[in-house]
Amino acid sequence: MAVRPYLEFEFMEIFLFLIGLALCVIGIIGSIIPVLPGLPISWLGLLVFYFIPDIPMNYTFLGITLAVTLLLFILDYIIPAQGTKRFGGSKAGAIGTTVGLIIGLFFPFGILIGPFAGALIGELVFNQTQPEKAFKAAFGSFMGFLASTFMNFIAAWVFLGLFIYKVWQFKEVIF
Repeated sequence: MAVRPYLEFEFMEIFLFLIGLALCVIGIIGSIIPVLPGLPISWLGLLVFYFIPDIPMNYTFLGITLAVTLLLFILDYIIPAQGTKRFGGSKAGAIGTTVGLIIGLFFPFGILIGPFAGALIGELVFNQTQPEKAFKAAFGSFMGFLASTFMNFIAAWVFLGLFIYKVWQFKEVIF
């Protein structure tokens, strides 16, 4: 890699750098706002970085970060159901949590309310559980949702840190 003069740069390198950075930042926002799939967007930011000409593709790095992304994406659907079980919910409450989460994807704030409502309905209707116990199970679902959101938020920040590290590592190529 030859170092280019200070003022000489290619438009494509800067453009891809900015797109990758924007995707990583949008991924952080998306890890909090349930409408956006935050971590997959952050991973796309890492992927775009490797489309910069003269930067060798690192399949191991991309594979590991993709595996983490897919694992956390799947856990987004499992953790709220496990929270329901941990707080005394039954299988009906756990299934209601998952169904509520999936249905909630189609409504504003539904992903926030859906798991709670699904667990509550599952416990009340299918188990004729007492309202206090059903509410406790639904609260467990909400706590599971918060836990998975926190994990995604931290992972998105780690991906941004990895992006910055890789930019620093190849700064002569980009700038």
